[in-house]
Amino acid sequence: MKSMDSRREFLKNSGKVMLGAAALASLGTRVFAQDFKSSKSSIQTLPSRILGKDKAALEVSALGLGCMGMSANHGVPPPVKDMIRLLHEAFELGVRYFDTAEIYGPHTNEILLGKAFKDRRDKVVIGTKFGLYYPFKVQQQDSSKKSIFRAVDESLKRLQTDYIDLYTQHRVDTDTPIEEVAQTMSELIKMGKIRHYGLSEAGARTIRRAHKVCPITSIQSHYSMMMREVESNDVLSTCEELGIGFSAYSPLERGFLGGLMNENTKFHPELDMRASFPRFTPEALKANQVFIEYLRELAKSKKVDGKEATTAQIALAWLLAQKPFIMPIPETTKLAHLKQNLGALKISFSKEELQEIDTRIKAIKIVGERYPVGSAQAKSVGL
Repeated sequence: MKSMDSRREFLKNSGKVMLGAAALASLGTRVFAQDFKSSKSSIQTLPSRILGKDKAALEVSALGLGCMGMSANHGVPPPVKDMIRLLHEAFELGVRYFDTAEIYGPHTNEILLGKAFKDRRDKVVIGTKFGLYYPFKVQQQDSSKKSIFRAVDESLKRLQTDYIDLYTQHRVDTDTPIEEVAQTMSELIKMGKIRHYGLSEAGARTIRRAHKVCPITSIQSHYSMMMREVESNDVLSTCEELGIGFSAYSPLERGFLGGLMNENTKFHPELDMRASFPRFTPEALKANQVFIEYLRELAKSKKVDGKEATTAQIALAWLLAQKPFIMPIPETTKLAHLKQNLGALKISFSKEELQEIDTRIKAIKIVGERYPVGSAQAKSVGL
């Protein structure tokens, strides 16, 4: 990826919060050129954003693609050939950032991306994660140097590549000082095995400590209209201060903000992680319909390609409008939903609209925690 203007200049030029291809260009973004010969007539382009700054800067498409559900954790995985086709379609549509992790499957999601992109590896940005494991179905973190060196080599093999664009610590390991992890990342960068370093669900203090040792390109945490903790726990403000990008996972609240779920929605008890989450009980799904109703109200005032916007498009456009260094990575296994999500880039909000939305959604009571209270999942975030 070619370098772009410094982050300082980028932020200075982005005082007005607007969306859409033209508006994103005014924020200092640019679009990816057609850079891969395809059997189809043309490859579309998307606005791009910058995660990190200076040597840690990484250019990505303004919307990335979360790939976990293609292989695991959201029910029975679709056929591999169908998901390879979807990944190729995403590339044709201009998506350039693809998110995975060694634990997705485990391993099968990285294998999927390796098969899909081996013929165009230098044209895509792949982010994978390490350090989170489930031996005997119990969550554990291991970011010791020995574990990381093993993990990176195995991920490289599965991805069929000799480098990883963005290598992210999946969860903070309290048994390994973050400075040691950052030093290991610095070594891997010098070795050429990874190009950029990231943290997932880390607290602001941990981010600062790590960044002093090895510049962080991106923080990946849960952020959506319904999940705004990063705004109040100093994570987002720390990213802005230090020039670190932000990758928002579950920007559609694990599918809920698509507006198709209700109290009758069923989740596979063993293969869908949402079956154990308090926010996805029938009672919570019913109570939180008030949020969907408000999104539908907002959608009536916005058009995408001449049609009324969808709740998913509103949710993604709102997130993109919060900061110019945020890249949402919504998941999907369906081409129609992928195209719909990309339509969010054509929606803009005025400053007044954003203020009104902020007031309204803060007044809505969200029912159900994102993780079971006291669970290992709940205890491993924000460290």
